[in-house]
Amino acid sequence: MAQFNLPPNSVIGKGKTYYAGTGAKNVKRFQIYRWDPDSGENPRMDTYEVDLAACGPMVLDALLKIKNEVDPTLTFRRSCREGVCGSCAMNIDGTNTLACTKAIDDVKGEIKIYPLPHLSVVKDLVPDLTHFYAQYTSIKPWLQSATPAPARERLQSKEDRAKLDGLYECILCACCSTSCPSYWWNGERYLGPSILLQAYRWIVDSRDEFTGERLDNLEDPFRLYRCHTIMNCTKTCPKGLNPAKAIAEIKKLMVERR
Repeated sequence: MAQFNLPPNSVIGKGKTYYAGTGAKNVKRFQIYRWDPDSGENPRMDTYEVDLAACGPMVLDALLKIKNEVDPTLTFRRSCREGVCGSCAMNIDGTNTLACTKAIDDVKGEIKIYPLPHLSVVKDLVPDLTHFYAQYTSIKPWLQSATPAPARERLQSKEDRAKLDGLYECILCACCSTSCPSYWWNGERYLGPSILLQAYRWIVDSRDEFTGERLDNLEDPFRLYRCHTIMNCTKTCPKGLNPAKAIAEIKKLMVERR
């Protein structure tokens, strides 16, 4: 039987418990991953009791309440609070999602919160997205054209514009890529569902004139073809998009041009 030895600092210990104050009417317990790499200590799970009678309805509201009123050392990203920026992406109750759009009432019992899987952790719930954004840059996510720019705008038919629906809405939260086992195994070379959906957004754009070059850039055993249609990406996308379908469409274009 194969045995795996994990690094000593991968063992998660039991942390502190912060109890709700006297008079709390509706208590919910949150178990939150805590780790400061500069401390030299192992990660731990701290438990916080939150009175939902004095808290907003979303998980992000609870995190803000904890940080503002209980433990200011808790670290996480957040910005828009409207499911638009993707900053507060994390693993909540076993699923990658946005804390600002995840309702507390959707989770029965204690709520366990971890940073996005697969990525290195900067601190607590903050993942390191450096490599993710480097992959995004590699697909050149902007309009490329050899034709001189028109005086006003590049026109597009309603039919061609409709092809971008389900693609441009991606907020680069990385929920889909970090839920993909193929990305866990080959993240250094496989671009992952989020980046490939973004790549297809420009490949299918009728105004872009570098479709061939974009497909050439993806013609690689790893960059595109590590997708095994596991569908975790589509299941977890907080915007309801379908990265797996976008990847399949790229593969079809690869075949059609041969």
